Amino acid sequence: MRVDMRAEAVVDLAALRANIRSLRARTGSAAVMSVVKADGYGHGGVPCARAALEAGATWLGTATPEEALALRAAGITAEQARVLCWLWTPGGPWEQVVLADIDISVSGEWALRHVLDAVRATGRPARVHLKADTGLGRNGAQPHDWPDLVAAARAAEAEGLIAVTGLWSHFACADEPGHPANAAQLAAFRTALAVAEAAGLRPEVRHLANSPATLLLPEAHFDLVRAGLAQYGLSPVPDLGGPADFGLRPVMTLQAQIAQVKRVPAGHGVSYGHTYTVPGDTTLALVPVGYADGVPRHASGTGPVWLAGKWRTVAGRVAMDQFVVDLGGDHAEVGDLAILFGPGDRGEPTAEDWARAAGTISYEIVTRIGARVPRRYLGAGQGDGG
Repeated sequence: MRVDMRAEAVVDLAALRANIRSLRARTGSAAVMSVVKADGYGHGGVPCARAALEAGATWLGTATPEEALALRAAGITAEQARVLCWLWTPGGPWEQVVLADIDISVSGEWALRHVLDAVRATGRPARVHLKADTGLGRNGAQPHDWPDLVAAARAAEAEGLIAVTGLWSHFACADEPGHPANAAQLAAFRTALAVAEAAGLRPEVRHLANSPATLLLPEAHFDLVRAGLAQYGLSPVPDLGGPADFGLRPVMTLQAQIAQVKRVPAGHGVSYGHTYTVPGDTTLALVPVGYADGVPRHASGTGPVWLAGKWRTVAGRVAMDQFVVDLGGDHAEVGDLAILFGPGDRGEPTAEDWARAAGTISYEIVTRIGARVPRRYLGAGQGDGG
């Protein structure tokens, strides 16, 4: 099989819809938020958002306000999906987000003040999720600050300036199901909820579960789960099970055309630094993607590739635009397809295989695939159930 361009990331939206339905089957009455931050973990934020909504997700999650506004600009209305944005700085587009009917996460009183300024400037009330730091130590209000934040938000709600539509937090160790931090965070979240409810807040949704908690901690599902990595068909707990073990299928395949094939003599060096020299007369194939495309340089000498019907390994260093594979005694033609990762159906490596080769996690492998690699979508616009 050949492709018509140097390289491409093929995104299977039918697989994404199936993953959302599989996750929904686990969550009971809890709704599903499709997390499409970082351009949909590298898969394409808007196409993946639309596919997830077709499969029954009702919320979309973004990190930056620009990501949230892009969803609205693409025509995804508030009637189609609530959108939550959670990573804010003082100079952010607060007014635009209020006007776009996007839910704003607030982790401290400074952020609430910015929301209220935007409400007064626009004349429109804002939808707010209050975030508690239950132990992750990143965003969110600490327990000693939580009562004051809750009281300030409740006062603003009583004035009709905001609606507190969500209360939430985030796990630190949900990918380690026996970790004591999970029980501690769940207890801390319940305490935070009790404080908020005692103050008179009645949110639409309470949410704590990320992908690993969605799969492994049903007691953390509450009203809404946030499906990130899992909706893209990758296991957030690879040591406990692969995608198929959780009813998931990887959504992205990264592939490229071979740009050159040539014979070289024994002892020939390959790529920068000659960290690899061929042991005998052999055939080298040039794969025209590199670290500028998101191929990890840390996978030099270890990254797996499916080429000419076999699993191969990157020979030498990954360069900015290309790397080399030693075919040994095998043959390939210019234009043949090299598959860096995919679902694994044909024997090809997976994103998890690349993560292990590079000493990282599959989240990073897919999100780092850059804009220079075009995305091709399969199954777009096929609302095959939900």
